[in-house]
Amino acid sequence: MLTKSVPLRLTSLRISPPFSPATTILLHTHRNASTTTTTTTTSSTSPITTATSSSQSNEKLGWDTFLQLRKQRRRYNLVSSLFTSALGTTAGVGYLANKEIDPTQMIMGMDPIILFGLATVSCGALGWLAGPVLGSSAFSVVKRRIMGQINEREREFLQHIKKNRVDPSFQSFSNPVPDYYGEKIGSIKQYKQWLKDQRAYNRKSKSFL
Repeated sequence: MLTKSVPLRLTSLRISPPFSPATTILLHTHRNASTTTTTTTTSSTSPITTATSSSQSNEKLGWDTFLQLRKQRRRYNLVSSLFTSALGTTAGVGYLANKEIDPTQMIMGMDPIILFGLATVSCGALGWLAGPVLGSSAFSVVKRRIMGQINEREREFLQHIKKNRVDPSFQSFSNPVPDYYGEKIGSIKQYKQWLKDQRAYNRKSKSFL
């Protein structure tokens, strides 16, 4: 005999969520607030950084500061020239002292003692000329953060010098050219005095014409 099948009834299972609805809303609110705060902080910080970097790049040295740095660079060059000149003279003396010479024999038509003396002086002179290269390099390393501003002011300063300096073709023993390259200028006051010297030179040169 056939038995009548009884339909199965599926009992619905209720799966409880890991968080209650109130907790879920709080989590979403906290995440949204954190994201908003981070975005706001980033957006408010970046204009400040941009403004600071742009102001530093557009900043120029004052003329007094630039002229003081220029004087400081000349001191670097002077100290370096003294050092390299002494080093070159010492090296020349050390090399020539080990050379065997015959005082009775002429070298290139000159007395050996005189020739060795001239060679020693030449070594010192070469060292002196090499000094500014070493001094300028040392100055650039020490002032590397503002070398761009220094170079920019240097170009402007040389334009002023070229515009206001005198014509050296009219120089004479009684009217020498007053600091043609402006190397002695170390302040605004000295620059004004330099301009006065240029005008005085021009007046004297015209009076002799």
